[in-house]
Amino acid sequence: MPQSFSDQQLQAYLDEALASSLMAELEKELRSDEALRNRLLNIAATREAGVHGLGEIWRRNRVSCPNRQQLGSYLLGAMDASNADYIRFHVETVQCRFCLANLEDLQRQNQESQTAAQSRRRKYFQTSAGYLNKNKP
Repeated sequence: MPQSFSDQQLQAYLDEALASSLMAELEKELRSDEALRNRLLNIAATREAGVHGLGEIWRRNRVSCPNRQQLGSYLLGAMDASNADYIRFHVETVQCRFCLANLEDLQRQNQESQTAAQSRRRKYFQTSAGYLNKNKP
C-alpha cells in the first residue's frame, strides 16, 4: 500500500532534507502517482510565488538543528541527559540529513585524531625504550 506523504515531507523533499529512505520511497511513488506529482508541483509553485509558512521558514533555516559544538559534546557524552535525548531524537527519529552529515564528519575527525595520537604514543614509547635499554648494566 502506498504511503501518504504530508506537505511537510514534500517540502523537505524539495529542500533535499528528507531522510534518504523516505526520499527514495517518495521518488518511487512520484513515478506512478499523478495526484502526488500535482501536489508537489503546487507546493513548488507556491514557494516560487514567495508564499512561505512559519514551519517552512523554520525548517529551511534549520532552527531546530543543534550546532556543531553541541553535536561534538553529544559525541563525547559531555552534555546533560535532556539535551542528549533531543539530539538523539533529532538524528535518529527525524533523521535530519544536515545533522547526520555533521555528526558523521565529527566522528571521522575524532577517529583520525585518536589514530594520530596512538601513532605518536607508539613512536614516543619506541624512542624511550631505546634509551632505557642503553642504561642497563
